[in-house]
Amino acid sequence: MEYKHILFERRDRVARITLNRPPVNVLNIEMMQEINHALESLTDDRAVKVLVFEAAENSKLFSAGVDVAEHTAERVKEMIETFHRMFRLLDQLEIPTVAVVGGAALGGGCELALFCDLVIASEKASFGQPEIQVGVFPPIAAVVLPAMSGPKKAFEAVLIGDRIKAAEAQRLGWVNSVVPPEELRTTADALVGKLANLSGAVLRLAKRAVREGMAHTGHFADALAAVEALYLGPLMATEDVHEGLAAFTEKRAPVWKDR
Repeated sequence: MEYKHILFERRDRVARITLNRPPVNVLNIEMMQEINHALESLTDDRAVKVLVFEAAENSKLFSAGVDVAEHTAERVKEMIETFHRMFRLLDQLEIPTVAVVGGAALGGGCELALFCDLVIASEKASFGQPEIQVGVFPPIAAVVLPAMSGPKKAFEAVLIGDRIKAAEAQRLGWVNSVVPPEELRTTADALVGKLANLSGAVLRLAKRAVREGMAHTGHFADALAAVEALYLGPLMATEDVHEGLAAFTEKRAPVWKDR
């Protein structure tokens, strides 16, 4: 597929989806279809260890959200299905995902960033779900924000829609790190580099373990049993777990096989 609105590359065990519809990266149906195609191509790619979402350098925003012009009676079903397919695909993706947010992430752009496993933001970044102000609501945010920052803040984000600064987003648990704008690239690259230098097989299982814990929230015994089974079964069956333990004992760097 030839991409018109995104850049997509795989290099050094890292996949990057760059939102490339400047100046504000509005997510129209065609652009979201391109993102879905890129995500589908990663489903069975065992060579890639991490996926990064970022905005093109000439963008003013990470993303202003889904295209309001396509929110018509004739196109809304296609728009919602295409938009939500991104999150269904991301939910199925086994590798860690990282959002690098240099500017505002609003509406569907905020949902896309926050749905990633890790978020690195510039001090100039901001986040918000302003859908309520144009007469709709954000379905993805309604689903994920209560667990992320508690019901009160989820209601505030969805019902009021005010934009918040990166520092407040970090306090709410939406963002992992907030750094000066000039340090965003190097900080993100350092994080992605750390992930890319780990075992791809173990990264996938570690992410799965966290998901198991989230799926059994409030039921510690069930959560621990699920993660314990994952540890003693799939994890201990990998070659890399034995390589990692041997390398530690032998005081050398591990040589991962990613299996």
